[in-house]
Amino acid sequence: MQLKTFTFNPFMENTYVLFDETKKAVIIDPGCHTKQERMELLDFLKTQGLTPVKLLNTHCHIDHVLGNAFVKSSFDIPLWHHKLEEQILRAVPTYASNYGFPQYQDSSADHYIADGEVVTFGNQKLETIFVPGHSPGHVVFFHRDTKTCIGGDTLFQGSVGRTDLPGGDSHTLLTSIRERMFSLPDDAVVHPGHGPATTIGEEKLYNPFVGKNARL
Repeated sequence: MQLKTFTFNPFMENTYVLFDETKKAVIIDPGCHTKQERMELLDFLKTQGLTPVKLLNTHCHIDHVLGNAFVKSSFDIPLWHHKLEEQILRAVPTYASNYGFPQYQDSSADHYIADGEVVTFGNQKLETIFVPGHSPGHVVFFHRDTKTCIGGDTLFQGSVGRTDLPGGDSHTLLTSIRERMFSLPDDAVVHPGHGPATTIGEEKLYNPFVGKNARL
């Protein structure tokens, strides 16, 4: 499996395209908003000869869903997210203009993904892991063969996701990381929703919020 990272919109959000030798792909958290950003995504897919088959959201805060409607309509593919994110996604149009996105286009889920559900594309399988806290229905996607985790806004290099947005809860987030994400192999690479990649082992040791020296 191969991975391509794009960094889009003023929030510097990481959008991911996962694909393999079959040329089938999934797009995760499309933050593309401007025409230039959309063309950057389309040009990569075209150059690589990729066919997107699913659109996945780790969660549905505005910076991760700005490109949902564009991707759905461009490729006629289904949107998958956790059911508890529905209220988060439905709220985006009410505040999009306040964040500088008056042209935001709404989208809706075609499938509610569940904890433990396996997402397939090409010859690949992604495991869905439910990790609420940053948002009520946040999930991460883990590719066990390559030890690749698409982590959304749960665990960052030296930090964790914020919990001061509607539906956030700090205790729930820290518990999700310690009990769910830290059960992954230490050499698993976490590709977060913002910033650089890290590993589970590194964060177990050094993360000031959930690492071995963190306050409980």
